Amino acid sequence: MNKYRKVIKPKEALVKDDDEIRVTAAGSVSAYVSRAGKLFNEMDKKCLTITATGNALTKAVTAAEVIKRRFKGLHQITKLDSQEIVDEYEPLEEGLDKVTDIRHVPCMVITLSLDPLDKGDKGYQEPLDEALVTEVDPEEMQSRGRGRGGGRGKGRGKGAGKSGKGEGKGKSKDKGKGK
Repeated sequence: MNKYRKVIKPKEALVKDDDEIRVTAAGSVSAYVSRAGKLFNEMDKKCLTITATGNALTKAVTAAEVIKRRFKGLHQITKLDSQEIVDEYEPLEEGLDKVTDIRHVPCMVITLSLDPLDKGDKGYQEPLDEALVTEVDPEEMQSRGRGRGGGRGKGRGKGAGKSGKGEGKGKSKDKGKGK
């Protein structure tokens, strides 16, 4: 493929709804959960949709499960689909033809609603048992900081302690005398 260059197509300007969360493979689940909290608490939305394609599908499912465990009475409908993506490549050398590559990428749309949804839908899941749901106050959601540690280095300071690193070469103290 080093004799071809990908033709960059202008992206279609898709309008994103307020109640839609588009999950990417690079985004964090906690950001999606806090967005859902903003939609349900501050904006008083009754329904939200989580959309994802390709490698982001697992993250979308994880986000939906966490959201269902934070808000009581969420009905869920999951829809799976596939999207066709056509890539065009133009030749860099004379005498070569244009090449088109067609890929099928999986897509998922998860609808979470406080109002009852169509129970006859094959992707329907009823709300979780209330014992499994731990509701979090909106203020508590915002006050939570970053995970993992205090966020200012390893916190060891001078004299690294008993880590065993930094001893350097030289004679060891207690190890055997050899032959």
